[in-house]
Amino acid sequence: MNARCFALFMVALASVPAAAQAPSAARKPAAAATWTVPRTPDGHPDFQGLWSYATLTPLERPAELAGKEFLSEQEAAEYEQRTLRENNRDRRDGSAEADVTRAYNDFWWDRGTKVVVTRRTSLVVDPPDGKIPPLTADAQNRAAARTEARRVHPADGPEDRPLAERCILFGNGGAPMLPTAYNNNAQFFQTRDYVVIVNEMVHDARVISLDGRPPLPSSVRQWLGDSRGRWEGDTLVVETTNFTDKSSFRGSDENLRLIERFTRVSPDTLLYQFTVDDPTSFTRPWRVELPLWKNPELMYEYACHEGNSGIAGVLRGFRKAEAEEAARKGTR
Repeated sequence: MNARCFALFMVALASVPAAAQAPSAARKPAAAATWTVPRTPDGHPDFQGLWSYATLTPLERPAELAGKEFLSEQEAAEYEQRTLRENNRDRRDGSAEADVTRAYNDFWWDRGTKVVVTRRTSLVVDPPDGKIPPLTADAQNRAAARTEARRVHPADGPEDRPLAERCILFGNGGAPMLPTAYNNNAQFFQTRDYVVIVNEMVHDARVISLDGRPPLPSSVRQWLGDSRGRWEGDTLVVETTNFTDKSSFRGSDENLRLIERFTRVSPDTLLYQFTVDDPTSFTRPWRVELPLWKNPELMYEYACHEGNSGIAGVLRGFRKAEAEEAARKGTR
């Protein structure tokens, strides 16, 4: 991970209309009125390069903003200032425990400094309340079973530890992409037959075929799913299925069908939209909209691998605790 100096995101955009006008993230900036979409040799929009999706806008609409889809310009500025202040890990107010829980200095974090340019109050745009739909009863039972399994077998072996802790998968490995505390970068590579998206977090690479090949059989499951892409005009549409049941995105299961859309809308903006469709996990599909901005900096290797020394330390710690507990019981 690296510290970055954040430039003002989307400075070329025309002024955003009033909240009541429901501004669109796809609105082109006035300064780019003569801009034309750059294209690869095969004629499709060129997405290549490094894009950042760091933003202070939360995935779901906060309770205090219920019913408010957009912020005014002043409200957005106040929200940004308050969020940056609350997230500041260099603060020394509060209890000693609060100080310790802030862990790393603020230098190491990379959440962004601005809300999305539309000033939406959530990245979730559908349902209109900005909330992820409720889980189905089956998904709730699965979540409860996973929690119980972690309680009973927290660290019998490395397989019991979370995928992120084992450096296998963080979140959903970039499928879909969502902002986190740092490493909010993705690098795009294109050929006629493939698009490759390399996510900085845990350095996952998604290879998306564009050559019309059929999807993998349902018996073949992959950490990042099986992605197939197609062009609809100047929008790249990617449909991903065949996820494994060992990972979960916000409660999803192996039946997740993810539909992503990428549209270059300005020199510095790639509009990213995705729909989560998993009827066995969510009571209805839901959709996210997130503008990615062109990052002029470099992406560095996230040196995380399954053989990391941290997991060995975790397992040793649990074995020591178990031995101490056994010794304590033996003295009674």
